[in-house]
Amino acid sequence: MSSSFHQKSLDLLSEQLGSKGIHINSLISKIATFQIAVPSWALGAGGTRFGRFSIGGEPRNLEEKLEDIGLLAKLTKRTDAVSLHIPWDIPQDVQAIRQKAADLQISFDAMNSNTFQDYGQPLSYKMGSLSNADPAIRKQAVEHNLQVIEIGKSLGSKGLTVWLADGSNFPGQAHIRKALQWTTESLKEIYASLPADWKLLLEYKPYEPNFYHTVIPDWGTSALICRQLGDRAKVLVDLGHHLPNTNIEQIVATLMHQNLLAGFHFNDSKYGDDDLSTGSVKPYQLFLIFCELIGGAEENAQTWESISWMIDASHNTKDPLEDLIQALEAISQAYAKALLVDRKKLALCQNEGDVVGAQEVLQDAFLTDVRTLVCEARIQSGGEADPLAFYRKEKIRAKLIAQRGKGAQASGL
Repeated sequence: MSSSFHQKSLDLLSEQLGSKGIHINSLISKIATFQIAVPSWALGAGGTRFGRFSIGGEPRNLEEKLEDIGLLAKLTKRTDAVSLHIPWDIPQDVQAIRQKAADLQISFDAMNSNTFQDYGQPLSYKMGSLSNADPAIRKQAVEHNLQVIEIGKSLGSKGLTVWLADGSNFPGQAHIRKALQWTTESLKEIYASLPADWKLLLEYKPYEPNFYHTVIPDWGTSALICRQLGDRAKVLVDLGHHLPNTNIEQIVATLMHQNLLAGFHFNDSKYGDDDLSTGSVKPYQLFLIFCELIGGAEENAQTWESISWMIDASHNTKDPLEDLIQALEAISQAYAKALLVDRKKLALCQNEGDVVGAQEVLQDAFLTDVRTLVCEARIQSGGEADPLAFYRKEKIRAKLIAQRGKGAQASGL
């Protein structure tokens, strides 16, 4: 995109929005400050249970993962934090890692515990972790989470994300009520060890790897547990962790209304937990989710400030850095479009029962081309006008392969 064409597009959009009473500079400022964390595990080639295909030049250690996120931050100006997964990313030298992150202007988002893989642990999680019938295994899983908290404290993180693979594949395999009870009791132990300025983000998933029942299958169960833990325990929404056609925006609105929304893991899906690129399949749903988020923030600004934002997707057929660039752009565009919704007009239509009018208000915002707006926010922040084009033009993947090796695979996965 030439600078002259970009400026003409920006001027045209400014005039169009100005006629509706929307100040473009205010929008640009909001877009520029909206940052989304990148998980350390998203920097290597993704995969499925059937296979993983390396693309070469992947980060071989935590230091190189930080370098890749620093590159994304420099190009896109949309990310300034990393979310680590333990034990995949245990820092060998905490001070060196903190300095590396500081040099790259990267902070540490919520830490992620792992009780779905044994990793040489003395006791197996085959029949569950925090919900296991064996108290020794539950104790081991709790202690792992406490270790994650300690590592997070040393890095300056302020949150712990807990996702459980616990559940069963066959009727009668597990005592469903006791499994939930044991999970809640285990989480109470973990919550009691959280620093006062931390929060616990409790994720849910309806199925996989267990297909008869999962201990925390939905937002309601997660919220139920969080209520029993304390006001710093809230629900984490992974966009892919829902059954087909679930109204995710309603879930988001409900959680915001109850001040129980901890954050998001952004991705997309066609059938189930596909972990596809954010906005690649259901961009209108992503827009509607942001509409509810912004509406909730207008009613209670503090709820917005407390939300964590992170990408969590699998890209087994893509260059992971290209996928992350696309995801950051899709999220920014959905956010920008939601900012354009005429809230006063929408409220009027809702109060008067004008269904057609309400739909037109949303469609008007969604169909507005905000790419120029998002681009300008990035340029003003010092990023590239077109990060993906720059990445390809500079042959960055080829440079990473030359530096790290064609057979280099991401560490810890």
